[in-house]
Amino acid sequence: MKGSPLAQGVGHRAGRASLTRPLCGHPLPEGEGSDAASNRSFLVLPGPTPMLYAQILLNGLLLGGLYACIAVGFSLVWGVLNVINILHGSFVVLGSYIAYFAHVHWGLHPFLSIFLSGGVLFVVGYAVQRGVINRVIAAPVLTTLVLTFGLDLIVNNGMLLAFTADYRTVRLEHPLGSQIIGGLVVPLDRLAAMGLAVALTVLLFFTLARSKIGRAIVAVRMDAQAAALMGVDVPRIYAVTFGIGALMAGAAGSLLSLVFPISPLNGTEFLGIAFVVCVLGGLGSISGAIVGGFALGAIQSFGALWIGPEHGLTIAFALLLLLLVVKPTGIMGRKGYE
Repeated sequence: MKGSPLAQGVGHRAGRASLTRPLCGHPLPEGEGSDAASNRSFLVLPGPTPMLYAQILLNGLLLGGLYACIAVGFSLVWGVLNVINILHGSFVVLGSYIAYFAHVHWGLHPFLSIFLSGGVLFVVGYAVQRGVINRVIAAPVLTTLVLTFGLDLIVNNGMLLAFTADYRTVRLEHPLGSQIIGGLVVPLDRLAAMGLAVALTVLLFFTLARSKIGRAIVAVRMDAQAAALMGVDVPRIYAVTFGIGALMAGAAGSLLSLVFPISPLNGTEFLGIAFVVCVLGGLGSISGAIVGGFALGAIQSFGALWIGPEHGLTIAFALLLLLLVVKPTGIMGRKGYE
C-alpha cells in the first residue's frame, strides 16, 4: 500500500490531523500509473460528491463514539463533585501508554488492555480524590480547578520525563484492515474501537441507573446533604465517582491508542474534547455525552473537509463558545447543571 492515500488515512501517523481526513477514493484502472502497484493505489475524488459527504459523515461518527467515551467520565465528575478535572486529559494519555507498553511487552491487544488501564486508572483516581482533592471538596470551584491544574502539570511533566514527547503508535501484527461497504471505506479497527467505546458508555449508564453504588452516586449528585442523612458515605462516593471518571479515561485511552499517536502533548487536546462534548451534550448526562460526542465528531470531520484538518480543535472551541451563549445547558442537559 506504499504511497496509498487510503493507507495514509487508515494507518497510524505522527500527526493528529489525519484523524479527520476523508478515507474516500476509487481504485485506479489496472495498468495506469507509474508504479507497479498502481492497481492498488487510490485516487482521491477531485470535488465534493454525495459519496464523499457520506464518507466524511462515517468518519465523524466513528470518531464521535471515542469522543463520547473520553467525555463521559469528565462529565460525571463535574456533575457529581462539581470539580472541573483538568487531570482528565492526562488520564487518557496514561491509559494510552498502559495499552502501548502492554502491547509491546506482553502482546496484549488494546481492546483487552481496557481492563488493565481502566483498573489502574480507577485506583489512581480513587487515591488522588481521597487523599488530595477531598481535602478541598467544599471549597469554591476555582480552588479545585487550580488544584487539578497543578496536579495535571505534575503528571504531564512526569510523563514527559519518563516517555519523552516523541509520538508512539501501537502497530498490530494482524490489523483488521478496511472494507468497502456500499462504496464507503470502513476501517474495521476504528469501527470496533468505536463500538467498544459506546458499549462502555452504555454500561456506565446502566450501572448508575440500576446498581446500588450507581443510585448512591445519583443521590449525591442531586443532594449530598440529604444523601448523607440517609446513610450514604458521601466522601467515599466522591472518591468512587472520581475513580470511575479516571477508569473511563483510561479505557478510552486504550481504544484511542489504535487511532491517535501517543504523546504527553495530547492531553490538552483530549481535555478540550471533553469540555466541548460536555457543553454540547449537557453536563451530567451520559446520553448527552454520547450525542455530543457523535455531533462533535461529525462537525470536526466536515470542518476538516471545508477548512482543513489542522483546524479541528479550533472548530471545537468555536462551537463551545457559541453553545455557551446560545444554549448553556447543552442538547440534553438539565437546568441547574450548566
